[in-house]
Amino acid sequence: MFKIIAVAIVCVVAAVLSFAATRPDIFRVQRMASIKAAPDKIFAHINDFRSFGAWSPYEKKDPGMKRTYGGAANGKGAIYEWEGNGEVGKGRMEITEASAPGKIAMKLDFEKPFEAHNIVEFTMVPKGDSTEVTWAMHGPTPYLGKIMHLFINMDNMVGKDFEKGLANLKAIAET
Repeated sequence: MFKIIAVAIVCVVAAVLSFAATRPDIFRVQRMASIKAAPDKIFAHINDFRSFGAWSPYEKKDPGMKRTYGGAANGKGAIYEWEGNGEVGKGRMEITEASAPGKIAMKLDFEKPFEAHNIVEFTMVPKGDSTEVTWAMHGPTPYLGKIMHLFINMDNMVGKDFEKGLANLKAIAET
């Protein structure tokens, strides 16, 4: 009986590992919001890491986290490093592109709780008296990440944070 259970467990584990290998090599999480403000007003809140505290959901998850700013004051070359609790971990962001008022791209490197290297992009497209703001993150999915994604829905988990952040950004930009 023990051999049958052991063989069944090995088969299930092998099936999970095999299925994980078929998953995509990259991931993408994206959310959009319509904000009744000009793109340049919204751009200013995103282009300066010192403004993130007012709208970023991650800043609110650990108000006591250590923050370090470097490089340019804002825009391309601005750097933001943080170290905090288990929810925010430790990492670094650098603005790699700042094309006012329509696009900001950032290199996002996590050290903790796990290593990851992703790209974050904010785009702002005018739509009448509003601006359609898109917050997206994409990056590679190593094999271990593929296994984790079988059990954790990355789009739901990170997407909820993006939705909160965009709602906060909307509240600030529309005042």
